[in-house]
Amino acid sequence: MGKATGFIDYPREKGKERNPRTRIADWKEYSAPFSDETLSRQGARCMDCGTPFCHMGTELKGVTTGCPIHNLIPEWNDLVYHGKWKEALDRLLKTNNFPEFTGRVCPAPCEGSCTVAISDPAVAIKSIERTIIDKGFENGWITPRIPEKRTGKKVAIVGSGPAGLASADQLNQAGHSVTVYERSDRAGGLLTYGIPNMKLEKEIVERRINLLNQEGIEFVTNTEIGKDITPEELQEQYDSVILCTGAQKQRDLVIEGREANGVHFAMDYLTTSTKSLLDSNFEDGKYIDTEGKDVIVIGGGDTGADCVATALRQNCRSVVQFGKHPILPLSRTSDNMWPEFPNVFTLEYAYEEAEAKFGKDPRQYSIQTKKIVSDENGNVKELHTIQMEKVKNEQGHFVFNEIAGTEKVWPANHVFIAIGFEGTEQPLLEKFGVKATNHKIEATYGEYKTNIDGVFAAGDARRGQSLIVWAINEGREAAREVDRYLMGSSNLP
Repeated sequence: MGKATGFIDYPREKGKERNPRTRIADWKEYSAPFSDETLSRQGARCMDCGTPFCHMGTELKGVTTGCPIHNLIPEWNDLVYHGKWKEALDRLLKTNNFPEFTGRVCPAPCEGSCTVAISDPAVAIKSIERTIIDKGFENGWITPRIPEKRTGKKVAIVGSGPAGLASADQLNQAGHSVTVYERSDRAGGLLTYGIPNMKLEKEIVERRINLLNQEGIEFVTNTEIGKDITPEELQEQYDSVILCTGAQKQRDLVIEGREANGVHFAMDYLTTSTKSLLDSNFEDGKYIDTEGKDVIVIGGGDTGADCVATALRQNCRSVVQFGKHPILPLSRTSDNMWPEFPNVFTLEYAYEEAEAKFGKDPRQYSIQTKKIVSDENGNVKELHTIQMEKVKNEQGHFVFNEIAGTEKVWPANHVFIAIGFEGTEQPLLEKFGVKATNHKIEATYGEYKTNIDGVFAAGDARRGQSLIVWAINEGREAAREVDRYLMGSSNLP
């Protein structure tokens, strides 16, 4: 602990961000790194707790608390305070394969359980993490790690999202020959097509994919298992298979008028936008264009926020985001005490941008869409809603009741459904013969074995929609279990 009174002497400083009015004119990252001096002060705020809750990595009341990959946060905070960036990088990479991703797009449950956050703003853990890894690349400290010898064992990984990449990285370093199959034209899974550029520029993803490739991992894109290669062929060619296909089955909105033209799943909107940007800078026209249109996003989560930010960059006429829950409190309530993740009001990047352009937060709370109405050509023209009241019933469960007299009609040319994901897609699982319940592969956490010998599962395909850090956690652990399956024992963490 470099400075015993750092958390008293220094306040938390907000991360640098580009001006909302100017950044919506491009697709570059909206955030910017701190200076070294600022980060040294932020590192000094870490208390080096006897029990560092920041890396406990568990769930309280169904919500992630602390870092699921158990980052050695107090250690690298202290090293940053002392200016020992390379040593900080070494400690960071002990537990995290891809800090450049988590340092940008993780919701930072570590900060929610930071001990400083009991009464003050948390240590700026996420900003410190991002800068450590960025410095590693900038200074040439990160170079290809070529395994000294190979085991002769071959592993196929289906899906190149964070779980698949983490499994691949770990197994490759253990000496196995790893091939990653991806049905899209680019590797990266949700990192490439699920998260828009302004949160995670694709050069960052491509840099990591190229590094993994240099280290010996083979990536096979444009290849769908069950179509271009059968599960049987995969099992014949490889000693083990890991299914890391993610939770790609989007939850649909069962409502009158759902079939109207202009109603889309949120991920279809984000994916086509990113692909068109990468392929042609939007010149190919192969994306959903909201320029000059009224946009409504149904769903109050991060995916919905990304839709808001994307529509703003396309110069939409208006954008509104519907959420079924009430507005969050400004501070923790008595039933949301530390170290639980703070369920409090925040103004995320997309909402800052909407305020800058339209003068107001685009979010509408406690609202339910009753029906979608089309024009004579079948194109969506409006949404009908009603306000809801969240109350406890006689059994003590929360329910939503409609409030009479609060009906409203909203103009809309595009509607994006962002109400979550049900789990992984069934056809692949059926072809493999893998058992699944509620669209989630049956494989015990910590073991990751499916009912098929030699076939494992990890990430959102196994646990359902979750965080990138949980995907990395499961990818690492599944790699350890596959290594044990192949070799009889494993030294992987």
